[in-house]
Amino acid sequence: MSLFFRKARLLGHLLRGAWTVGVRFPRATPEQRHALNRAWSLKMLALCGMKLVVHNDSARLDAGALVVSNHISWIDIYVINAWRPTPFVSKAEVRSWPLIGWFAANLDTVFIEREKRSEARRIMHELASRLERGELMCVFPEGTTTDGLALKQFHSNMFQAPVSAARPVQPICIMYEDAQGRQSTAPAYIDDLSLKDSLDAMLNAGPITAHVYVGEALEPGDDRRKLAARAQEAVEAGLAAMRERASAGVVQSV
Repeated sequence: MSLFFRKARLLGHLLRGAWTVGVRFPRATPEQRHALNRAWSLKMLALCGMKLVVHNDSARLDAGALVVSNHISWIDIYVINAWRPTPFVSKAEVRSWPLIGWFAANLDTVFIEREKRSEARRIMHELASRLERGELMCVFPEGTTTDGLALKQFHSNMFQAPVSAARPVQPICIMYEDAQGRQSTAPAYIDDLSLKDSLDAMLNAGPITAHVYVGEALEPGDDRRKLAARAQEAVEAGLAAMRERASAGVVQSV
């Protein structure tokens, strides 16, 4: 199948998603929205040549937790939503991305303008309020994307929210694997790579497996820095575990 045709199918899927969010979401229950989001995200992965494998899903929390993950690519969001739809904290620039930004704005994303020092406090209060109401939120505490081979240090600011709300943290880890069973950096959206070039690299890479390792919940304690360090250790352990047994997960079918 040609690259042009695959991109056309992706565009069609994005447009169908926009129709779903604009027309079906306003009349849907939270449970129906959850199911629609997950099904759409699974299809998105399939159209990008990916399948999803989830490890240790029995540890999953479904309410009142801050989900924290390593961050490799824009496709991470759809990997997480294909596992379990969760609102995100995202950089403000995403709001201006064609279609993807519109989706994010309509799926309860919290946007942060990183250059404003006051933003951290505002976001922390909003996250704490959502967690206290029993909602889930997902953040990428590295603050940027990487090639996925190693983690950057987790920033501790966002961890004040679960400390203040006395809610747990759910560490998860994402790893991409190529058809030969090797860790793949093809999905990485890093450096000066454009969104188009990132998509081309991923589509040209051949079949990719997106692995998600679900870590055990962490009680917040009373120190955000210690909590951030514990979360980073848990994500690093998940990455190590997936490298050892990348093929031992539970496949989530479309």
